[in-house]
Amino acid sequence: MNLSLYLLTVLIWGTTWIALKLQLGVVAIPVSIVYRFGLAALILFAMLLLSRRLQVMNRRGHLICVAQGLCLFCINFMCFLTASQWIPSGLVAVVFSTATLWNALNARVFFGQRIARNVLLGGALGLFGLALLFWPELAGHRASPQTLLGLALALLGTLCFSAGNMLSSLQQKAGLKPLTTNAWGMAYGAAMLAVWCAFQGIPFDMEWNTRYIGSLLYLVIPGSVIGFTAYLTLVGRMGPERAAYCTVLFPVVALNVSAFVEGYQWTAPALVGLVLVMLGNVLVFRKPRPVAANVALGAR
Repeated sequence: MNLSLYLLTVLIWGTTWIALKLQLGVVAIPVSIVYRFGLAALILFAMLLLSRRLQVMNRRGHLICVAQGLCLFCINFMCFLTASQWIPSGLVAVVFSTATLWNALNARVFFGQRIARNVLLGGALGLFGLALLFWPELAGHRASPQTLLGLALALLGTLCFSAGNMLSSLQQKAGLKPLTTNAWGMAYGAAMLAVWCAFQGIPFDMEWNTRYIGSLLYLVIPGSVIGFTAYLTLVGRMGPERAAYCTVLFPVVALNVSAFVEGYQWTAPALVGLVLVMLGNVLVFRKPRPVAANVALGAR
């Protein structure tokens, strides 16, 4: 079950960049995000109400959902989309992939979970491999104040994503399932971003054509309803640090799709980077040896 959810998340989020590119046009980016998560929330609420699976939450649960909506469905998207205007998408992907390490650290700080050595090593190896994959793009980019601002925003977006992972894990520990918390979180996130757009005077336009509506539906249903539910279920099942390794594999899937759709050319460093990412994946999911149990048995 975990493997199926993991592969599903990687395949969906590794291809959403196509839909995101198709969204660019008449509708402002923040407004497209509002449409995406507002519609996703409506679909989730409809599904849960019809199946009578909508869980009742107390005030604490709703407050955490507000924070989760702000972190996962509002601020982090704005940070990444703004950062991509000043720094290469490859650099954004490399910064985002550090979510594996941030999740391991935050799980240690907030939940007291021991940081597994194989997770840290696998995450670092995957990060290095991802840097090799995007090395031509990174090496050709000159540093500037805008670069530093872009990096800061990408890091802030990653930290918000990690914080959202911790909040989801907290909700699941309290017995609340991702379907319910995602519905409320997406609704709260979309509402807060809509208020911000109205305050900024951003018009709520709509582009009524197949390209925009089709890409929006892809981002709403597979990208949000299915993708976020599968990913946050993994956070509860596997732990935030292992689930976050998906962020390293998203760009790998995206590059393979790009090779087929846009003619991306694989290079020797990129292939080495791909091998390192795969090795990191093996390390992250390798079960630690039960050393303590073996010692205890030997003592008997």
